[in-house]
Amino acid sequence: MTATVTSERTDAHSLPAGPEWWRTAVIYQIYPRSFADSSGDGIGDLPGVTEHLEDLADLGIDAIWLSPFQLSPQKDAGYDVADYCDVDPLFGTLDDFDDLLAASHGRGIRIIVDLVPNHSSDQHVWFQQAIASAPGSRERARYMFRDGKGENGELPPNNWESVFGGPAWTRLVEADGTPGQWYLHLFDSSQPDFDWSNEEVREEFRRILRFWLDRGVDGFRVDVAHGLVKAEGLPDYTPDPDAGSMGGEEANVPYWGQPGVHDVYRDWHALVAEYAGDRALCAEAWLPTPEKTALWVRPDEMHQAFNFAYLETEWDAAALRSVITESLDAYAAVGAPSTWVLSNHDVVRHASRLALTAENPQGHGIGPDSPGKPIPEVGLRRARAATTLMLALPGSAYLYQGEELGLPEVIDIPGEARQDPTWFRTDGERYGRDGCRVPLPWTTGGPAYGFSDSGASWLPQPAEWATLAREAQVGDPSSTLTLYRGLLAARKARALGAGVLDWIDAGDDVLAFRNGNVTVVANLGTAPIALPDGIVIAASGPVEGATLPTDTAVWLADD
Repeated sequence: MTATVTSERTDAHSLPAGPEWWRTAVIYQIYPRSFADSSGDGIGDLPGVTEHLEDLADLGIDAIWLSPFQLSPQKDAGYDVADYCDVDPLFGTLDDFDDLLAASHGRGIRIIVDLVPNHSSDQHVWFQQAIASAPGSRERARYMFRDGKGENGELPPNNWESVFGGPAWTRLVEADGTPGQWYLHLFDSSQPDFDWSNEEVREEFRRILRFWLDRGVDGFRVDVAHGLVKAEGLPDYTPDPDAGSMGGEEANVPYWGQPGVHDVYRDWHALVAEYAGDRALCAEAWLPTPEKTALWVRPDEMHQAFNFAYLETEWDAAALRSVITESLDAYAAVGAPSTWVLSNHDVVRHASRLALTAENPQGHGIGPDSPGKPIPEVGLRRARAATTLMLALPGSAYLYQGEELGLPEVIDIPGEARQDPTWFRTDGERYGRDGCRVPLPWTTGGPAYGFSDSGASWLPQPAEWATLAREAQVGDPSSTLTLYRGLLAARKARALGAGVLDWIDAGDDVLAFRNGNVTVVANLGTAPIALPDGIVIAASGPVEGATLPTDTAVWLADD
C-alpha cells in the first residue's frame, strides 16, 4: 500500500456532463485584489486572472467565483459598490471582463460574479441623491432612513450593532448644518442598507442581473443573502456574543433570515431561468442549522447555499458526522445539493483554523496577541485531511484561492498595514479578515513572489510564501497542490459529486463512508488506525503499511 496519488485525469477543459452543472461543480473563489497583479500597482486585477487561467484549468476546477470587481471606493475591498454595472479601474475594464469570460469559457470554466444587494457604497448615485433630498422623499425611500429617538432625535432608532463593530446607525448632517435623520448600515457606515420593501430597489436589481447575464455570466454568488429584509418596526435586538458576527444565532434576529427574503429570490430564480445554460444563484446565508439554510434552496429559490454549519464545525469525528448527515438530509429534502466549503475571504484559513485552541468567532480574525495560535504543522496536516474528506462528499464544493497551496492565515500583519474595516471600527480589538486575504505567491523568488512584477503588494506577504509558492509545488508528489489536483481528478473521474454517501462505523475518532466504489477513511484521533482493504488512490499524508496516521484521510478504491 502506498500514499501516492494516482494520475486519474479527465480533460480539464470539458464541462460537467449533463444539465444543472452546479449540482456537482468544484468552484474556485478568486479574491481579485489578491490573486495576480498585471499592472504593477500592488492590487490584483482581471487581466491577472486571465493570465493564470491555464493554471486553474490544470488544477481541475469547473467554475470561478469572482469576488467584487465593480466600481467602488474600496472602503470594504469592493463590497461597497458604487456602480453595479461597471468595472473598477483598479481591476481593469468591462473589455477586460469580457476577455476573461471568453477565455474562461474557452477552457470549459464557468464564471460566477459576486452581487452585493444588501447595501451599496455611500458614493452610489442613489445615496448621494438621498442625502441631498428631504426626509420622506423618493430618493431616501430607497434606503433605510429613520428619525432618531430622544427629545431631539439624538438617539439612534434602535440598538442594532454593526457586523464590523460599533453602532449600525449613522446620523446625517443636513445641508443647512443641522442634525438630521439616521441611516442603517449593518456593515461599515460607508455601506448604507437598501430598503427592499421598495419596488424601485427590486426593479434596479433585476436590471443589474440582466446586465451581467446578457454578457454571459453563469451565475451569481449573493452577498449577505439572509440580510436584505428587516423585521417590521425594527425592534431592538442584542446578539449572542458567542455567535458569529454574520448570524448563526438560534433566536429570530430581526435583520437576518426574515421570511420576506424568499420573495426576492423566487423573483430572481424566475429571471435567471429565462436564460439558457443553467445559470445559478448561490446564497451567502449565515444561519444556525442546515435545515434553516435549506430554506434558501427550495426548488423555486436559490440553487446553492454555502454550508457554513459545516465550515464552522470543529475537528471532531462525531460533530462532523452529525453535520454531514444533517446537511445531506436537509438539502435532499428540498431537492438541492449540499454545497461544501472550508475557507473563504471572511474566515480564518482552515490550514490555521483547524489547529486553533481558543474561541475565534467568525470575522474576528487572529493576530500577534490572539490566544491559542495554531501550530502550523498540525494546521496543515488537518487542512489536507479535511479537504480530502470534503471533496469525497456528494454535492458541490467551493475552494478559496491559495488553499490548494496550503496557505495558512497570516498572523503577523503590522497594525499600520491592516485594512479591514473591522480593525478600525473596533480600535484594534478584532484583527478582522486581512490574514486570509494576503496576495498569493506564484514564484519562490522575485518581486512579490510573482504576484506583481513591481514588487508591490497591498498587504505584506510573509517570508514563508517562498516555500509555499505554486512554483515550488508543481511536480512535487508530496505537495498540497499535487494533492488537490489528484483529488479533483479522481472526484470527477469517479463522479463522487453525484454519488450517495453510506456511513461505515469505524470507531469514535474515525469518519468512514462509501461513495460509489470509493471508501473514505479519516483518522481524527490521537493514534494510528488499521485501514480496510483497497487500493489507495489519494491520501492527505503519508500512509505506511496498512495503518492510517492521525489527522490523515485516505480514499480507497476497489479497483
